[in-house]
Amino acid sequence: MLNESVLVLNRSWIAIQVANAGRAITLLYQGYAKVVSPHDFSTYDFDNWKELSKTADDYYIQAVNFKIMIPEVIVLTAFNGIYRRDIKFSRRNIFERDKSTCQYCGEKFKKWELTLDHVVPRSLGGRSTWENLVLACVPCNVKKGSRLPDEAEMPLIRKPRKPRWIPYSGESFSSVRKQSWQRFVDAAYWDVELKD
Repeated sequence: MLNESVLVLNRSWIAIQVANAGRAITLLYQGYAKVVSPHDFSTYDFDNWKELSKTADDYYIQAVNFKIMIPEVIVLTAFNGIYRRDIKFSRRNIFERDKSTCQYCGEKFKKWELTLDHVVPRSLGGRSTWENLVLACVPCNVKKGSRLPDEAEMPLIRKPRKPRWIPYSGESFSSVRKQSWQRFVDAAYWDVELKD
């Protein structure tokens, strides 16, 4: 239960990250956040949320002397900025960027059925960068071999580039995890500045 996902909003009610329930309840207890009711968007401090939690039948954490419901959305009381973290160049984030899809044939595969392919092969001086690594299924990777996509007559379905996810946490809000997040996530998603 402590690892449940909680949407975190800054003081201006802009989605900035997803935290686990343990962190969210800690922020609430310390007075750094308030719970946002998904029904009417009213806010609750720790004491009010604890009082409201007395009637909870499920989705709560039992402490020694009380129980407290796991919030779905919290709003920070002081922080009004955004978390600007650079997106980590990692295997996991390449899978996220390419949506577990072979960038040559366009088919979606399970993770273990995909490999990382250097668009410009290492034998031709290609480096491991956002712009040169793509996901490829094993048959496409074997077919392409150590050639450029044009030489292999295997055009990419999408030019690889560094992801432009919401820069707040590197968190992709493209698949909303909870219905109560929808209004906040939609606003954050559509407010992202697009660049060519």
